Amino acid sequence: MKSEILAAVFLGLAVRSIISLHSYSGQNSPPMYGDYEAQRHWQEVTVNLDVGEWYTNSSNNDLLYWGLDYPPLTAYHSYLMGQIGKAIDPEFVDLHKSRGFQSPEHKRFMRSTVVFADVLIYLPAILFVCLSLDKVFQGQDTLFLLTLAITYPGQFLIDNGHFQYNNISLGLAALAVGGILRGKYYMASFCFTLALNYKQMELYHSLPFFAFLLGECVGQKSFGAFASKLSRIAAIVLTTFAVLWSPWLGSSKAALGVLQRLFPVARGVFEDKVANVWCAVNVVWKLREHLNNEQMALICIGCTLIAALPTNIAVFRNRSKMGFLLALFNTSLAFFLFSFQVHEKTILLAALPSLFLLKWWPNEMLLFLEVSVFSMLPLLTKDNLLLPALASTVAFHLVFKCFTSQTTSNRDRILKNIANISNIVMVLIVGASLTIAPPLRFPDLWPLIISVTSCAHFVLFFLWGNYQQFTCKISLQKN
Repeated sequence: MKSEILAAVFLGLAVRSIISLHSYSGQNSPPMYGDYEAQRHWQEVTVNLDVGEWYTNSSNNDLLYWGLDYPPLTAYHSYLMGQIGKAIDPEFVDLHKSRGFQSPEHKRFMRSTVVFADVLIYLPAILFVCLSLDKVFQGQDTLFLLTLAITYPGQFLIDNGHFQYNNISLGLAALAVGGILRGKYYMASFCFTLALNYKQMELYHSLPFFAFLLGECVGQKSFGAFASKLSRIAAIVLTTFAVLWSPWLGSSKAALGVLQRLFPVARGVFEDKVANVWCAVNVVWKLREHLNNEQMALICIGCTLIAALPTNIAVFRNRSKMGFLLALFNTSLAFFLFSFQVHEKTILLAALPSLFLLKWWPNEMLLFLEVSVFSMLPLLTKDNLLLPALASTVAFHLVFKCFTSQTTSNRDRILKNIANISNIVMVLIVGASLTIAPPLRFPDLWPLIISVTSCAHFVLFFLWGNYQQFTCKISLQKN
């Protein structure tokens, strides 16, 4: 088994290295370029400016040009990568002069930092969760889950292709999931706090962690045990926040300035054509013509909480490990479908728990993961990553088939037919988008069709996940 696991890990690294050879976000696209330039610019800012200036607009830090808008742990990571880049070639991070810097050497450096994060954090974290699932549920599915998690196209197309470091926040979140599964709740609290302080989008996973850990505290046999466990978890979370945020805690203005960068209400409810409810509603009822950003933000918060509360109340009351995984899936989908300022890439937050649910619902989760990649095709097409996306998705499907056997139950036949219909629809849409030019009046026709089709799937998966939360026997069993 060890050799097979090692082979799966090397397969994942090989795929990521191949994807790294392709183009990235904003390549040769001045004046703003893309996410690749954003990450490089953050290295430039953090290396050359004092920490107190990282989130502040100034002549040396124009926040309108890819200003830092992620939490402090991302800034510290940018500083570390920037120092390494500066040691290789100072031109990589030369203040002002390095804007839009591109070279083969710099691309190799930037790409290698993502692969290094895969090796150091993401892949070990995924393995840790797979081993934890087998230990807790007494199975032999580590190789199956690990291989599919490593070859899931969505994560490496965005990180190693488009260019981001979701592997760090997702890896830290996965370590926290493994901590919950193994009953190491202090470790889970620490790792998830790190994940949240790397990317604020980890709020998508926050409610299940909060509900489960609070339920564990309330479930103690005595008030003393309750107070002890709760105070220790709170101390871990608050201390981690305090250490990471310490440069800005001396001034309320500085701290609020960072928070305003993390939650920019002025940007609007969504960007581009994202596969959530508000983008779909906007097709027939123009949101910006009837609601301002502040009103829309309040509506989004209310709808998200209403959608997410039932599954989290169930976790708080029952605290089963399966229920926790389903709550992560349901809550992240609720945030994706209804929250404010959603990006195409945030579907990866729902994909993470779905990779672990493959153990019980392989056919359903396979379809979800394929739709998640489909929903990001407009973004990947902009980066000239359509061909790698299609090829890796087909390969992912074939890898899945290698691990699963044919079954003849009525349920499986129905699921197979539904999946086949969905796959045919997606293939037809992709084929049509490549061969039929959109009308001049509707230049975004195909991205819109992809987003609405994906949204319909995600709504159905959200309903399915909540149904499983309240009916699946495994999810209803307390630890």
